[in-house]
Amino acid sequence: MEQILLSRPASKPAPSVKASEKASGRLLYIDNLRWVMIMLVVSMHAAVTYSHLGSWYYMEDTPVSLAGQGIFGTYQAFLQSFFMGFLFFIAGYFVPKAYDTKGPGKFLKDRALRLGLPLLLYLFLLQPVSIYCISLFHGPDVGGGLGEIYGRYITSGRPWGGTGPLWFCEALLIFCLGYTLFRTLRGGKELSPAAHKLPGNAIIWGFIALIGITTFWVRLPWPNGTSFYNLQFCYFPQYILFFIAGTLAYRGNWLNKLPAGTGKYWGRVGLFGGLAIWAALLILGGAFKGQLPAYQGGLHWQSMGMSCWEQVAGVGISIYFLIWFRERYNQQGAVARWFSANAFAVYVFHAPVLIAISRMMGGWHGPILLKFLLLTLLSILATYALCALVIRRIPLLRRIL
Repeated sequence: MEQILLSRPASKPAPSVKASEKASGRLLYIDNLRWVMIMLVVSMHAAVTYSHLGSWYYMEDTPVSLAGQGIFGTYQAFLQSFFMGFLFFIAGYFVPKAYDTKGPGKFLKDRALRLGLPLLLYLFLLQPVSIYCISLFHGPDVGGGLGEIYGRYITSGRPWGGTGPLWFCEALLIFCLGYTLFRTLRGGKELSPAAHKLPGNAIIWGFIALIGITTFWVRLPWPNGTSFYNLQFCYFPQYILFFIAGTLAYRGNWLNKLPAGTGKYWGRVGLFGGLAIWAALLILGGAFKGQLPAYQGGLHWQSMGMSCWEQVAGVGISIYFLIWFRERYNQQGAVARWFSANAFAVYVFHAPVLIAISRMMGGWHGPILLKFLLLTLLSILATYALCALVIRRIPLLRRIL
């Protein structure tokens, strides 16, 4: 492992990308970030299973102590503040090059195959399988068999809202359509070079404020916890602007130019500043007195505070992770390559695996935090094994996963 370089002066530019990376066309630390984020997605769904904070297929009916609620709530809130937005940023970073290389028609065709086919696979196969996994331990008379469940699922018209975790592919496909429309209306031209200039801390703070204020207004009609066909618009201001930032980052080569000192600064802002603001929001906003709806949306200062806090934590942690991984994890051994190669397949297939494992663990009444950690670990290992040894050995699935 390379020596940590985060102690270099902030004014010193980051090192250039390795020649081996240029030759392969890959940024190894971005590959590593991607599979780590997908593991965090699995951990989030494992957390919801026991915390009941959020929405998931199956949530175990086990009481959660006040301390447990605090730990789960803090972990899930910080995770939600950055992990999906980060994935949209990474996706956006690779869009301009793909568009430039392929042109609008081939670019959209490629995205339709890479995003649309996994989405359809989930809608018409994995979603009903996930529903079936919920009923596995209720006995044969409850819920029916897989065929019966599948028939009800199809005839009810629910497939169009049954995207599960693959809402990400749906949203990303929409964003790519928007990018194509933008480039087409501009005659294929990108924004001026000034728009791609490496942002300083003042610009990043402005970016945080823009997302926070926009999120507050979006949560007036769509409060936190609501969805439209499984799309949670309450988070979309961050997703859209992170995606756009990713496209600008590619043009301006930001990932290679960001100084190491910038990572240290935003790490402190996102982690320590985020914890301080989070605690103040909970105490001053009445969270411990049952005033939780005020945080979810509406004309409440708590909603504005939560909307802005999410961006302070999310942007700060994202920048810190980008630079930390660039400096320390810009390489891959055999294990990291294996994790990276199977990461997207794990994202697509983890839901029914996690549900089945959580149902099998239902009879064990151990400490709830220990159950969460064990469910996370088992789900990651089982889904990776399934995808590497079975799913991605099927030629058609290997092409899209």
